[in-house]
Parts: sequence; structure tokens; C-alpha cells
Amino acid sequence: MEAKCKKMAFSPDKENQNSNWVNSKKALNHVLYTMRRQSLTAKQTKQPLNQTQRIPLSPAPQPTKKSQDFTLNNLVSDKTSLLSDEILLKILSKLPKSQRAANFLVSKRWLNLQGRLERSIRVLDWDFLISAKGCSNLRKLVVVNASEMGLLSLAENCPTLQELELVKCSDHVLRGIAACRDLRILRLTGAVDGLYDSLVSDVGLTILAQGCKSLVKLELSGCEGSYEGIKAIGQCCQMLEELTFRDHRMEDGWLSALSYCGNLKSLRFVSCKRIDGSAEDDEHLGFCPAVERLHFEKCQLRDKKSLRALFIVCYNVRRVVLKNCWGLNDDMFATSSDLRKVKFLSLEGCSTLTTHGLESVITSWNELQSLKVYSCNNIKDCEVNPALSTVFSGLKDLKWKPDSKSLLSANLNGTGMRKKGGKFFKKSCDWKSLHRTSDS
Repeated sequence: MEAKCKKMAFSPDKENQNSNWVNSKKALNHVLYTMRRQSLTAKQTKQPLNQTQRIPLSPAPQPTKKSQDFTLNNLVSDKTSLLSDEILLKILSKLPKSQRAANFLVSKRWLNLQGRLERSIRVLDWDFLISAKGCSNLRKLVVVNASEMGLLSLAENCPTLQELELVKCSDHVLRGIAACRDLRILRLTGAVDGLYDSLVSDVGLTILAQGCKSLVKLELSGCEGSYEGIKAIGQCCQMLEELTFRDHRMEDGWLSALSYCGNLKSLRFVSCKRIDGSAEDDEHLGFCPAVERLHFEKCQLRDKKSLRALFIVCYNVRRVVLKNCWGLNDDMFATSSDLRKVKFLSLEGCSTLTTHGLESVITSWNELQSLKVYSCNNIKDCEVNPALSTVFSGLKDLKWKPDSKSLLSANLNGTGMRKKGGKFFKKSCDWKSLHRTSDS
């Protein structure tokens, strides 16, 4: 009887606890449902919710019990449904890149948001870009065979795009690039021998210049053009700091237009068969005083007059790099002797340049601080005379490996720089032979 009384006394409390738990869950689900409904209503009217507004706990019209339970269960299971796209994007962007790949499996909403986290994409089929419209935060894009309307659509859907590479580009395509006003880096590839022959001429370069005035880096590969196209770029793209010509097909006379590029700091030539065949006088070339870096790679440097003209235009250059260039003999290299402000020189794969040709130039460069010589087989250790050794002793940085038999670099290790240069060469060459070479 006592046990039965205890059981009867305990049952009301247990029943009350269960009832309170059920009521609390219903109240919580009701609050979540109300918040969701108000958020959707505010989104449709484009009016933000009043943060100080109190949420009523008892709505007037109630949906059916079945639909309400289904909706409330979904709200309880997916707490992210209460977050706006902007807030959820900020959260997802904090995840490591290795964990982002699986985000699209969560829901369709997360799948759509995943595309907005992408910053770079490479597209080989332009039609595929139609399915990349969700990448509104795209920063970098490489695309082959684009169209004018495609570029216009790209500019509309990707306002933050800053780096663009167009392969198989033409003047007609560039008519749509004016909409990409915030571009900082642009690479254009027109004609490529054996693959395709697209024309980028002064017309396209002028359209480009007028539309992309915020460019900082520009690379023209397989592009035609002349003085007028480069002049337009120099006048309109006043923020341009780096200009690269790759296998260019520019008409003669374009070089003098570089004087309009007032802020150009770096000029690069890659795989170019020539520079400029124009025979203009020096006074008509103009100057580009801001250029500090000249880079030549896999170029044919056989025209002495055009190379000298380039050095006149870029007379203030501080860094010169010559890598695997054909035709750079002593006579061609001598055209750089007037570049008296050079502080850094790198020579690699210049097989026709000799020790005498190197000496004839760098002994006149009083500001030279760093010298790198690699794989230049006609530059020999035993041909280094006292005049050249004096130059070496004043350098802050010397990397010397003209051929596989060179011993000079090994002898310089641990000796320290800015000392008398004579003792550097006691092991690599007979010192008497150096004097005989100098006297002759």
C-alpha cells in the first residue's frame, strides 16, 4: 500500500515534467517558425527587420498541423536557414580550402554559395562559362576563344574580376572588354604559329586602352600593332607598371611610343624574333625614364641599331637580365655600355659573349653591385685580368659559373667582398698569365 502511494505521488510530477518539455519544444519551434516567416517577408519587400521588434508568441492564423510540424522540424534541423547569404558566406570563407570541396553536398543553397567563394577559374570552353554565373567574387579567369557578348556578361556578373587572360583573342572580342573597368592584370594572346591566327591590331589596342584604364600589368603575345596602339596604351593606362611583349609582330616604329608610358617600371621581351626595325634618329625616340628593369629571354638580338635604340629609351634602367638570347656577341653587348646606372646584371646562356666583351661594358658601370654569370661558355676564368678582378672585388654579390669547369666561384667562397681582387684568382689561374694577358 505504501509503495502504491509513492507511485501515485510521483506520477503527477513526472507527467508535469513531460508536459513542460513538450510545451517548451513547441514554443521553441514556434519562435523559429515566426523568425523564418518574418525574414522571408522582409526579404521580399527588401526591408530589413527591426532589430528591436518583439516577436509575438501566438500568431493569428495557424497552418495545418501536418505542414507546421514539417516546417518546424526543418527549421530545427537546419539552423543555417536563419542566416543570410552574406553572413553564411563569411563563415564559409573562414574554412580551410581543403574543407571547402565537400560544402556543396550539404544542400542546394550551399552548392550555390560555394561558387561565390571561388576566386580563380580556367575555362577551355567559353560556353561552359554560362554555368559559372554564380562566381560573383571571381578574381582571376583564363579563357580560350571568348566572344564580345561573353566579356560583357562576364563584366556584369563578376564585378570584382582583376586578372584576365584571353587566349585566341581578336580586335572584335576586345570590343567587350571596356566593361571590365577594374582589371589590373591582362594577358592577350593573338596569333600562335601552328595553332591559330587571331588578329590584335592597333584597333584592339586602342579599344583596350580606353576601356581598361586601371591596368597595372599588360602582356601582349602574338599581337600586331604599331606606334598608335602603344601610344594609346601609354596615354590612357597611366597606372601601367609592367609591359611584356611575347613573340610580338609589331610594325617598325613602335618603340618610340614607349615615351608615353610615364609610370612604366618593367619592360620584358620573351621569345621575340626582333625588337624594332625602324631606322629613326636618336632624337625622335624619346625617353621612358621610369623603367628600372629590362628582361630578355629566348630573344634574337641580332639588330645592333634596334637594341641600342631600346637602351636609349630606357637609359635609367637599374636591372638587366639576358637569358638564353641568340646573337648577343661582344659587339651587341657593347651597346649597353651607356647604361651607367645599372646595379644588377644577370647573364645566362649567352654562349657567344666573351670575357673581353663582358669586361668592356661592366668596367664602365660604376654603380654595379650584383653580377650573375651562368652557362656562358666563352667567358673563361683564366681570361679574367686585374681590371676585371677589381670590379669583382667591389661587388656586394657575385655568382660566377660561366661553365662546368669554372673554379672562380669556389675560390671566392669565404673570402668576403669589397677587398682587393688579386688574391681571389691565385688558385683558378696562373697570376703571371693574367699580367701577360693584360699587357697584350
